[in-house]
Amino acid sequence: MERRTIGAGALAVGAVGLGCMPMSWAYSGSRQRGDESLRAVHGALDLGVTLLDTADMYGPFTNELLLGRVLRERRAEAFVSTKVGLLVGDQHIVANGRPGYVKRACDASLRRLQTDVIDLYQLHRADPEVPIEETWGAMAELVRAGKVRALGLCAVGARGGRRSGARLHDATLRQLRRVQQVFPVSAVQAELSVWSPEALEALLPWCAARGVGFLAAMPLGNGFLTGTLTPGEGFEPDDLRARHPRFTAEMMAANQPIVAGLRRVAARRGDGVTAAQVALAWVLAQGRHVVPVPGAKQGRWVAENAGSAGVRLTAGDLAELGGLPAAQGSWD
Repeated sequence: MERRTIGAGALAVGAVGLGCMPMSWAYSGSRQRGDESLRAVHGALDLGVTLLDTADMYGPFTNELLLGRVLRERRAEAFVSTKVGLLVGDQHIVANGRPGYVKRACDASLRRLQTDVIDLYQLHRADPEVPIEETWGAMAELVRAGKVRALGLCAVGARGGRRSGARLHDATLRQLRRVQQVFPVSAVQAELSVWSPEALEALLPWCAARGVGFLAAMPLGNGFLTGTLTPGEGFEPDDLRARHPRFTAEMMAANQPIVAGLRRVAARRGDGVTAAQVALAWVLAQGRHVVPVPGAKQGRWVAENAGSAGVRLTAGDLAELGGLPAAQGSWD
């Protein structure tokens, strides 16, 4: 697979990554099977999908434990990305950016992942009670201690980041400017897809201008852009999409023209190219510093996603995709 670099340190990864969250958390629990997920991770590495993205809160903890079972055998082939800063409680999630906690959490992640170094350690969310410079400073100490190779920041969510008249990523850009004064940012992770292109406005250019890698989260729109979800089919109660405004039957039906556009482009490409692969190819086309990180828990989807690295969209394809109607329905 084509390789791309993350940050000024030129950390090399496969052009398409693997989001491991669906294997353990946030999606239908009845469809999560450990052995199947292990095979999917092994299959990803076989295909050159080296960036494995997880977080201590996924599960919580079980996602890192699952990856650890693969890494103890194949650590040299993987680029390990995990996150810190969020604690999962009973029906709630809280931020914790205290320096002491960050250091303890890193040690715990290293044990679960069965490795002695994390390639990319990301701050999941800033703690409103702790200056972000203090949290980032503790993370920088982990780099100097040899426990972490590079640092990344996850973008503030839509609900937490918007103020009246503000652009979606203004809050994240303010955070980035602050932490850059403490220690270099190697990567930013934020949502980017055909139906959520807001990062193109300011966040992606900020990263490109500074040699910062961009990890595109949810590049398949939580599965919607694959064209495999049926409006009105419903989701299991533990699936995050069951409570998501864009996944009501009405909004899914209203956004079908976006899927139809992806399918039209896929049909022109031929050779079995799918709507999902076109959606990922669109993300890949947004810059050499961009690495899409689609979530998957089955080997067949991992293989399909990896195949997107070989899909080359023409200028006409990109223009057509850029002209698709904006997605309807709020993310909040």
